[in-house]
Amino acid sequence: MEKSDHIHNIIRTLPDNPGVYQYYDAEGKIIYVGKAKNLKKRVSSYFNKEEHENGKTQILVKKITDIKYIIVDTEIDALLLENNLIKKYQPRYNILLKDDKTYPWICIKNEPFPRVFTTRNIIKDGSQYFGPYASVKVMNMVLDLIKQLYKLRNCNLKLSQENINADKFKVCLEYHIGNCKAPCVGKETAAAYDQTISEIKEIVKGNSNTVARHLKALLHQYIEKMEFESAQIIKEKIDLLEKFQTKSTVVSPAINNVDVFSIVSDEKTGYVNFLKVVNGAIIQGHTIELKKKLDESDEEMLTLAIAELRERFNSNSIEVIVPFAIETEFPNIEFTIPQRGDKKHLLELSERNVEYYKREKIKQESLVDPERHTKRILEQMKKDLHLTEEPRHIECFDNSNFQGAYPVAAMTVFKDAKPSKKDYRHFNIKTVEGPDDFASMEEIIFRRYKRVLEENQPLPQLIVIDGGKGQLSAALESLEKLGLRGKIGIIGIAKKLEEIYFPNDSIPMYLDKRSETLKTIQQIRDEAHRFGITHHRNKRDKGTLKTELTEIKGISTATAQKLLSHFKSVKKIKEAQEFEVAEIIGESKAKALIAYYNQFKEN
Repeated sequence: MEKSDHIHNIIRTLPDNPGVYQYYDAEGKIIYVGKAKNLKKRVSSYFNKEEHENGKTQILVKKITDIKYIIVDTEIDALLLENNLIKKYQPRYNILLKDDKTYPWICIKNEPFPRVFTTRNIIKDGSQYFGPYASVKVMNMVLDLIKQLYKLRNCNLKLSQENINADKFKVCLEYHIGNCKAPCVGKETAAAYDQTISEIKEIVKGNSNTVARHLKALLHQYIEKMEFESAQIIKEKIDLLEKFQTKSTVVSPAINNVDVFSIVSDEKTGYVNFLKVVNGAIIQGHTIELKKKLDESDEEMLTLAIAELRERFNSNSIEVIVPFAIETEFPNIEFTIPQRGDKKHLLELSERNVEYYKREKIKQESLVDPERHTKRILEQMKKDLHLTEEPRHIECFDNSNFQGAYPVAAMTVFKDAKPSKKDYRHFNIKTVEGPDDFASMEEIIFRRYKRVLEENQPLPQLIVIDGGKGQLSAALESLEKLGLRGKIGIIGIAKKLEEIYFPNDSIPMYLDKRSETLKTIQQIRDEAHRFGITHHRNKRDKGTLKTELTEIKGISTATAQKLLSHFKSVKKIKEAQEFEVAEIIGESKAKALIAYYNQFKEN
């Protein structure tokens, strides 16, 4: 039986149930695991198309020699099973979850007078574990609060009632320095200690308000009994708790037991941030990376991340805040897409966290492997700007003039996404009269690329025109004359709204303001503007010297420059005495200059 017949026979018998499908290659290795609401429809979709939009999907389909599946009750069961199988087999064409850390937990030991400590190993002995904590800093803040509020034992003695009654133990240094109440010798009862443990459990769960209410009630009792020393101790505990709440509260305390997820992605990677909020306080936060294999959508990656992170962090929140609709139905979960208010602020906080994480990863990547960082930017530019190749050589053009006078243009060059200043060029406009930006652009593009062709220089992969449709059309006219239209990628960028214009398309494209493609285009455009303005200013200054001073017989440009350097302005030169001018340029030239300006005074 041929491979295609075998595959199609499997597809014909696939059920319409939810489930997980596994694709195998010729060596019997799992190369892809997927979930489906309807196994038959989902798997069939891979083989019903002759061509897939994504090239990797096309390659995957060609490698499939066998299909196996597991039926489950619901779509969420399929999602969880898919997640577990991906982590177990790490198939080549599945999203790769980049996160292999073992996170710490706070353990409350199952023993008489329980100890509270951190651990990375969970032992099934009846102990209670709270976490895991993605941020060790947050965990330590909680533990520091517990240590300041309560005096717990940290020894590993077997404090059974029999051993205590038999006087097997003696108080240690921890008791003498005030860190422990010595339950080992009966100085603290099991009931009192258990009350302390109950309050600690509420704190690590994020329910510090419950503890605060209990402490305030206790404070009033001590005050009524006039036990002011005990009341002071309780008041200090309340102050500590409130200080802790102030540090951790980010929104209204009315927001209780909520998960927040956000995602940003690029061509190869998705980044998902998770925040756990209890009583308005963030008690957990973590960001993971998901490596794309088949151009997965943000919705697909976010769905997988929600299942993974909720399982990992033992979340049972009913409300989950997300940036967009999730198609998969999670049981006992209500998805919220906030538009305003505290929940919207929480989502924005999560988005800032994930953006910061992404930027830091990119910075680290650029430091460790600059070439890889550059290639990633160029690949993204190629995709965003619909180019046929990576724009490793970009040239940008900008016009400058002052009230129609002194028209100039500038060209800046980026190679491998970095300025190549030795290749920058200035242009003086030669054929255009008056302030005509379109004609000026047409002239400099023609002159630039006529020379490139004549000297057999390499052409850029991308030309950036500083301007909108008009300037872009003018540049295209010149490329047409030179036979280069369609051979070089070209775009225009309009300053006001940063609109990107393409040839033969009147509707502009708007790139995300955070896009690296837009940032690179803006950078080369701003460089062209700066470079052009500098040249224009120099030319204008020389032009001003020529019209004001060098028209005087005997006054050269060099002499005019000497006068301006000394007197600072033409006005002060006019007001100067002849002897003052003579000290700078000599008597004969001074006499000629003063005579020139005196004729205007007489008139």
